[in-house]
Amino acid sequence: KTLKDARKNIFTFSGILFIVNVLFLVLGGALFMFANEFNIAIPAMSDDLFPTISFYHLPIIAGVIFLIGIISAAYSSADGTLTALTTSFSIDILGIRRRNWDEDRRKRVRRWVHMAFAVVMWGLIIIFEMVNDRSVIDKLFTIAGYTYGPLLGLFAFGMFTKLQIKDKWVLVPVLAAPVASYLLSYFSETLFGGYKFGFELLIINGVLTFLGLLMISKGRIGR
Repeated sequence: KTLKDARKNIFTFSGILFIVNVLFLVLGGALFMFANEFNIAIPAMSDDLFPTISFYHLPIIAGVIFLIGIISAAYSSADGTLTALTTSFSIDILGIRRRNWDEDRRKRVRRWVHMAFAVVMWGLIIIFEMVNDRSVIDKLFTIAGYTYGPLLGLFAFGMFTKLQIKDKWVLVPVLAAPVASYLLSYFSETLFGGYKFGFELLIINGVLTFLGLLMISKGRIGR
């Protein structure tokens, strides 16, 4: 209802996500310890360790629970993604609210858009399964580090400060931060004694964006 409540919600949800991620990390470590204890061969793809143990080295109920959990997680994630894509494309791109269409036509358009995105997502899943190359996935995460870094910086700036910024200069830190992050990554082994940046590039990108926004700020909101 208010900005304060929204921030409280974000912080609470972030805390819950942090705890969940820690639990998953502990579970992953426990799986490797279990495999070593019972001399279970570690699959070439570490993602296959959980299903391997669940289906072949634990009671059948564990495999059933694992399968149900995977299906429910996949469906909830896909459902949210498809809904967001359908809504964004229908409203922002097609502009169905701006058009003089009746409600039946709007529903038909939304359904066709939804089915189209479902087909696209299915195609992407098939492509990833055919490629099945970890380096490709890592490359996608690296690209996401450059594209999501400025968003992270903008979000943090809005959450943790009450500063106003000069709107016409916003693009400068937003574009400069990814460039600076790329240069840091490219020369990191030379600058930092052999250290090579990985996925932490997202955080660095966000921090650089945040600092850039501080440089173009013009005082607190309300002054």
